[in-house]
Amino acid sequence: MQFLNMCANKAFSLLFTWLLGQPVKDTLCGTKVLRRNAYERLAANRAYFGEFDPFGDFDLLFGAGKLNYKIADVAVRYAERTYGSTNISRWKHGWILIRMAWFAARKIKFAK
Repeated sequence: MQFLNMCANKAFSLLFTWLLGQPVKDTLCGTKVLRRNAYERLAANRAYFGEFDPFGDFDLLFGAGKLNYKIADVAVRYAERTYGSTNISRWKHGWILIRMAWFAARKIKFAK
């Protein structure tokens, strides 16, 4: 993982741990597993956090937190990419993800 990506991942990890009240180590791993009925409940509440997540990771994590689902991290080993290129633009998508985190913080932590 590139250094700046690792730093951003650590920052989002700390932010999400605080927001969701449970430890989350890798917010953008891309691998999420949940039962169909849990996904259907998440999808039914999607409008609560908006539909502007370009990758779906934050959408699932915020939804799981709102529904008080337990989130478990499973370690993933990163290796150098052998083909293709990343779909994430560090700066463009980074700002979107920061805006999403701020939006969720207002809904989760600062809502009355």
